[in-house]
Amino acid sequence: MAPTVPKPKPPFVLQAATIARVHTALALVAFFGALLVGCALHYKKIVKNGVAGYPDEWFPSVSATIGDWYPERNVFQILIAINSGPRFALVALQYYLHHSPTSSIPGFLFLVGILRTLSCGGWVYITSSDDHDVHDVLMISYIVLNVPWMFGTLACTPHHNVASRRRRRLTSFAFFEWALIILDILYDSAAELDLQAADLKITVGSLAGSSNADKIVAPAKKASPLASISAVRSGHKEEHVERGSDKTASTSQVKPSSSLIDRARPSIAFVNDVYLSYIFWSVYTALAPTLFYFSVWELGISGQELALLSMLSPILLGIPPLRSWAKTREGRVVLHGLSLIGLAAASASIGVAVDWVQSEGREVTYQAIVTGLGFLVSSLSKHANDGNNPVWPFVDDRSGGYNKTGIALAVLAIYEFATRPALFAAAPETPEPAEPAEKSQAAASAQPQPHWLPASIALGGFIFTIHSLISDPSTLIAWSWTGYPIKGPIPNVHGSLTHVAQVLGLALAAFLSRPGFSSDVLAHPLWFAFGAGSACVMYSYKDWTGYAGGLGVAFFLMSIFPSLWAYVARAGKGRVARTLAMTWLVVCLYDVASTFTVAYAFVPGGEYFRERTDLTRSTLPHGTHFKTQYTLALLATLSLLATLWHSSWPRVVPRPHREAARIVRAGIWTVHFGIDNEGRDSQRRMRDLIQDMELDVVGLLETDLHRVVFGNRDLTRVIAEELGYYVDIGPGPNQHTWGAVLLSKFPILNSTHHLLPSPDGELAPAIEAILDMYGTEVKVVVSHNGQEETPLDRELQSTELARIMSESYPGPVIFLGYVVTKPHAPRPAPYDIMVTDGKVHDIDADDYDRWCEYIFYRGLYRTAYARVSRSTITDTELQIGQFVVPKPGEGVVDDSKEARYMRAWKEELAVDHWFPLEYYPEIGGKRGHFYHVFNTPLYYKIPPGASV
Repeated sequence: MAPTVPKPKPPFVLQAATIARVHTALALVAFFGALLVGCALHYKKIVKNGVAGYPDEWFPSVSATIGDWYPERNVFQILIAINSGPRFALVALQYYLHHSPTSSIPGFLFLVGILRTLSCGGWVYITSSDDHDVHDVLMISYIVLNVPWMFGTLACTPHHNVASRRRRRLTSFAFFEWALIILDILYDSAAELDLQAADLKITVGSLAGSSNADKIVAPAKKASPLASISAVRSGHKEEHVERGSDKTASTSQVKPSSSLIDRARPSIAFVNDVYLSYIFWSVYTALAPTLFYFSVWELGISGQELALLSMLSPILLGIPPLRSWAKTREGRVVLHGLSLIGLAAASASIGVAVDWVQSEGREVTYQAIVTGLGFLVSSLSKHANDGNNPVWPFVDDRSGGYNKTGIALAVLAIYEFATRPALFAAAPETPEPAEPAEKSQAAASAQPQPHWLPASIALGGFIFTIHSLISDPSTLIAWSWTGYPIKGPIPNVHGSLTHVAQVLGLALAAFLSRPGFSSDVLAHPLWFAFGAGSACVMYSYKDWTGYAGGLGVAFFLMSIFPSLWAYVARAGKGRVARTLAMTWLVVCLYDVASTFTVAYAFVPGGEYFRERTDLTRSTLPHGTHFKTQYTLALLATLSLLATLWHSSWPRVVPRPHREAARIVRAGIWTVHFGIDNEGRDSQRRMRDLIQDMELDVVGLLETDLHRVVFGNRDLTRVIAEELGYYVDIGPGPNQHTWGAVLLSKFPILNSTHHLLPSPDGELAPAIEAILDMYGTEVKVVVSHNGQEETPLDRELQSTELARIMSESYPGPVIFLGYVVTKPHAPRPAPYDIMVTDGKVHDIDADDYDRWCEYIFYRGLYRTAYARVSRSTITDTELQIGQFVVPKPGEGVVDDSKEARYMRAWKEELAVDHWFPLEYYPEIGGKRGHFYHVFNTPLYYKIPPGASV
């Protein structure tokens, strides 16, 4: 009898999707289990941080939840350790699912997935309590690695797997604390959908059943199974296999594999095109600030403004030989190179005229998207560099510029453009199906060429609008700012939201430009109604509501890039010179008109522009579409990371310099729009002097830089972030003033913005703020009054300021302002009105050498008064008053003139009252600054019996 053969055990089969489910469940249980345990056992301990505790802080951070206390820390770490197996398995399975000899992306993603998992384990097991720096480095590394992981796996997921792709898009911008953790887990859970669709199984024992893994990788035409696998895995071109064939192997035609550089060349070309677009926007946005530097110093039209008309250089394209040359590769290379060379930069507008109007078909959409991306990169570079574009010519290495680096990269980009094979053009034309001649002619007659003039006006207005409103992410926030208590967005915190809105708008345009989609919806009147409605909300409301309208405007403006470019390209066909020359003329007129709304007092006929904001207000190739989406996602992520990077710096907590002595140093400085005498950005030079003088309260005037002619810059970023100040940026650019800013080391309890009476001249801004100075509420007023040429304005403005100061009498007041009057001048001059009616004292009534800047006070003990020369930062000195705040509930014991003018040598006062010695002129001063007029600070004794 034959021996009985034992029946083989059935193979153990595990659905790969189960691993994804286990991973998701374990991760959620680990984080939320730790959160629940921590909140149940010691809630107040885990919500407390290094700055505040409960009730100011009421929700725990991720780090505090998982790393600070027993037992939630241990519960979390045990569950995460168990979860490490499924996490590594998911990385390996996704690599197996997507890898292909023709693509290096899956291998790169496999490496990223391993590093991402290790960095996750690093910040989990090395908590902020163990080593704060290591924890932060690993956390940031994890966030950064999420970017290629998410978008890379999204790219590897086929289009027909709709469910998986939709879920993953939701997490592209989620990088904040718990949102990061939760959405990251949910993103990884989407791997379950990939594995389910592939029917991927892990089998122990003999293989039974089959897997549909190859179906998700590439939906090939039906052929023999081995032929499909060969076509997908080898990357060879599949040949047709006849049904019924008994061949069991594919007869694939093998193509020689191209080099890695050749495969990457289209992406390199795309990146270079975006960078050259960025250079164009940098050159263009620097032109107006560079030219109007002369106007500011002349306080009128100086003549250099005519150089703005250099943007009309596309008119030269009316010369046929020049136009033909400009369209060649050689011509474009030369024009790109000239844009980097001084006055020759005027040629930049010739180059973009050729790109924008001479393009055809899909190339038009490509140029529109690249132009929009370059604009976004320009805005992002300002956001990451404290409000300054690092390649602007007036921002050098002393003020945060990277001109040499920017030019070097531009030269490399131009070289790549010059040597780019036609085969690897960034926007290749895809052959269109041939149409009958009759149909083509009918289509041409159905869509006649638009007139060039409306197209020029539309494009000119569009360029001005995006330049003035969204070339810096904080401009829309400045429009909505109302002061303290804060009820809206903050420029250096929420600027990234502007970028996200811009990215989504351009992403929508790129998505609808794909083959098979229609972008007509973005040219529909209802879409323009949405843009107009958003602009109305932005113009009519403040705080979050107004900013929400601004985000709608940003979204709308970026979304119409392709449709507007297509319209202009059709209208300018054969008429490129007149079309683009008129476009830039419209831009120039808008630039000048927007300046006149503020500077009308200094130009002939400018009064007609006073306060009139209401008067100045085809398809994309498949490969390029994905490059665009990745670039947009990267830009949005970089904007968020720039915000996180700035916020992760060791923050200087606003704190007065001499708390023990209850001293306040307050300064007033007219900073001439942040441009020094050499035409360079002066923010860092201002910071250095303010830091040396140890000012607690600073009033800065002529600070509204959110205008085309000043570069749409944020003057307060460097000083506030690096020195630690609360900031009120004053009336926004939509109020048409020169601007006023309040910086304070003391908490700002409340602030109100005023537009002072100005029936004839320029609008005068003022900030009225209540500061908590050592427990005493002190009113601080910062203002910029009108000029000598408008005496009625100055009288009315002084009367209003006197009312503001007197209404809190006898409470303490500090006035820091630009008054334009001689000391002791009788009415209707401002001095007597403000001192007498405002019930305040002059900082030193014996100082007769003053005209613009003044400091007044009440209810405080003045102990010093200094005047510091301007060096070459601006045209006005820095004036400083030093005061001692009486104890809460007590006032000044003796307010007589004799008690206030007990002059002293510095040695008669405590060292805390001394100003820096290195600024004495006999020592030589410092960085060109020194005490002038008196050549020393003036010191005053505190009356006997004062309670300080």
